[in-house]
Amino acid sequence: METKKQTKSKGVSAGLIILGCLALAAIFFFGVCGHPSHFDDKGHPLPGDVFGTLYQGGYVIPVVITLLLTVITLSIERLFALNRASGIEKNERFVLKVKRKIDEGDINEATKLCDEQKGSIANIVREGLVRYKDVEDIPNITNADKAELIQKEVDEATTLELPYLEKNLNIIAAISTLGTLFGLFGTVLGMIRAFSAMGHEGAPDSTALAVGISEALMNTALGIGTGALAIITYTYFSGRIQTMTNAVDEIGFAIGQSFVKRHGGLVK
Repeated sequence: METKKQTKSKGVSAGLIILGCLALAAIFFFGVCGHPSHFDDKGHPLPGDVFGTLYQGGYVIPVVITLLLTVITLSIERLFALNRASGIEKNERFVLKVKRKIDEGDINEATKLCDEQKGSIANIVREGLVRYKDVEDIPNITNADKAELIQKEVDEATTLELPYLEKNLNIIAAISTLGTLFGLFGTVLGMIRAFSAMGHEGAPDSTALAVGISEALMNTALGIGTGALAIITYTYFSGRIQTMTNAVDEIGFAIGQSFVKRHGGLVK
């Protein structure tokens, strides 16, 4: 019996990514957006200057930028990881080829296809095929029970692979909410500043009023944009993982049915 290699969780640490994005956000906010070239002599942003206007958004802005950069970075990391996990060939084509070999009873050739395909799906299917060969020599149990052992092996291999496939997706899911919440928090702070300027006796402080409104709007826009991007990427990657697990379930069922069909349901 071949020993099963447990798949270890791989990928970039989310903590390191967040710290790196925080550093980049701080450099961008204070070094780029806060540069004097974006402001006039009175400290107001130049007309049409996006960076100066963004700087007026207040200190919540770098936090939201950190979340935005984290989503982008983790999405790129997951894209490469899932492409690597899918293997060389498209999943649909690989599934059809393996099922064809299984239906023909050519387990060795199906195993060879898995070795050539590589990736998480191929690893899982290969474990099921190895188990297919092993259970043929187990005495005193029905072939239907042997088919269940094969399916159990596929399920266990899937459980080992899933943490790698889903790595960092929980961070993206959390940011889909946090991005919007921090945006709203910055909006509230901006509105507080705006209403404070309007509450002065006499003529309102127009500069403070403009800064407060700008702070509110910039936080709203950036927070909603970050949350929306996180939702889109999370939905996309979750869908890809579900498609991959469905393909594994399909092949696992085919392996078990093929065993019962070729060996019958009696005690061997």
